[in-house]
Amino acid sequence: MTLIVHSAGPGVTVQDLGRPGYLAQGLSQGGAADRLALAEGAALLGQPIGNALEMAGFGGRFQTTIPLRIALSGAPMRATADGAPLAWNASHSLPAGATVDIGGASTGVYGYLTVGGTFDLPQHLGATSAHLAAGLGRVITNGDHLPISAKDGPSGLTLPVENRLEGGILRVLPSLQTDLFPQAERARFEAETFTRDARGNRMGLRVLPQTRGFGLDHGQTILSEVITPGDIQIPGDGAPYVLLAECQTTGGYPRIGTVLPCDLPRVAQAGPGAPLRFLFVTRVEALTAETAYRAHLDRLPRSAVPRVRNPADIPDLLSYTLISGVTAGDMP
Repeated sequence: MTLIVHSAGPGVTVQDLGRPGYLAQGLSQGGAADRLALAEGAALLGQPIGNALEMAGFGGRFQTTIPLRIALSGAPMRATADGAPLAWNASHSLPAGATVDIGGASTGVYGYLTVGGTFDLPQHLGATSAHLAAGLGRVITNGDHLPISAKDGPSGLTLPVENRLEGGILRVLPSLQTDLFPQAERARFEAETFTRDARGNRMGLRVLPQTRGFGLDHGQTILSEVITPGDIQIPGDGAPYVLLAECQTTGGYPRIGTVLPCDLPRVAQAGPGAPLRFLFVTRVEALTAETAYRAHLDRLPRSAVPRVRNPADIPDLLSYTLISGVTAGDMP
């Protein structure tokens, strides 16, 4: 029982929730760049959050050797099964032998293909996710056969999804170095509209100010200390760098603030050129936002609803009983 990879984009990996608990050993948690999309895929299949194929910008061609349920979430990509269109933010049932083609992202960056069940891969330090910066796992390549432990469950579901794929406002808490930046500089940081630079990966991304860069009057180097995803470092060129899932665990650049975990999916899904703004919030506001985000995750499985299909997209339409209770004797 496998998913055959006939072709794969350059950034396709298997991701789950990562490996918490190894920060002291120099290993960041890693895991899916958009954890909300990972949860959405699981909800569409009626199963706990597990692992999925994370597709950075482009998917590939995949063939299932067994009847299989799949869910597509995150950045929408053009997808078909044996030539028939597949809706995004939805789950689907595929027959054995079906070939799924997934193209480039129309907006956002990271798309996810979740299977009903799990990709049955060996765990390393308690997770199946690839952590490329740490040398754990690898990129999926042409010719791979990914083993699947399939499970029955619902399909044909969709989820209402708020737009988080085009940038927007990111809520920020002060960090250990925020007070080193003058108040006027912090106010300018909040007032600035940044654009997401073309440079970026699972470790982090650079954002470009419209005006001059940011920095400290007395130098950019500080004592190296622990850093986490969401930290906004200010390197020597003055363009902020927002850390993501595979960031290093220590660093010596000053941090002007830290993006809330609940807003990190918006950071990860911001494509090149997307506008981003930063808004400092209080600790109480941050806890309220995180509580609301976790409640949203809890509600996801109950939010999935049956998808109304377009008859033109159903290749075997004539095999369905469209009208029941009518017999030939009832016809005029």
